[in-house]
Formats: sequence, structure tokens, C-alpha cells
Amino acid sequence: MPSISFSRSIAAGATDFPLSALAWAFEQLPYPAVVRVFLRTTAVGVLARIQTGSEMVQDETPVQSGGTAGVTPSQLNTTPTEFVAPHGDRLSVAMRNTTGGALTVDGLVQVE
Repeated sequence: MPSISFSRSIAAGATDFPLSALAWAFEQLPYPAVVRVFLRTTAVGVLARIQTGSEMVQDETPVQSGGTAGVTPSQLNTTPTEFVAPHGDRLSVAMRNTTGGALTVDGLVQVE
């Protein structure tokens, strides 16, 4: 099962696209897949939007806070956003920091 984990610092008022920034090989799905996205931030104030192709899976929604920077979220401490995506769709995770300071978001994306 392909997966990618990341820890990204997002500046005040900035938006980050971790899958594009990291040039993940599975950003464009090579086969139909069940996708799980785990996101956790160090403090309140980050909104996440998840898309696959032209389908909006999750509109801007607050990211779970209480995480520790550098610790990959898992099913033990973070509820994933889970969905089915067709072959060829491009996965997009956009994280927007709405606060006045930098925040860290840790994430894990699994493709099955």
C-alpha cells in the first residue's frame, strides 16, 4: 500500500499543498483506490480541503489539533478522511493557516 507521511510548517495566512510540494509519485492515481488522509496540527487554526479530480471530498474543515510536531498521525489518535477515487484522478490536499503565526501540520496519506 503506497503511503506518504509529512510534517509541514505553514506560515501565517499561507496555504500549503504537501502532495504537490513533495512530488509524490502517487499524487495521480495509477488505479482505482481507497484513500485515507490523516491530518493533525499543533494548534487550532488550520483548515484542510481534500479533492480528487474534480470531486470535492472535504471542503475547508478544521484540522484536528493537539498534535506534536514531527509525530505522524495514526488511526489510534486521528480519524481519517476516507474515500474511493477512480484511476487517473489527481489527489489534492490543501491546508490553510488562518492564524497570525506559523503552525505545523503532520499528515499521512495512504492509497490502497
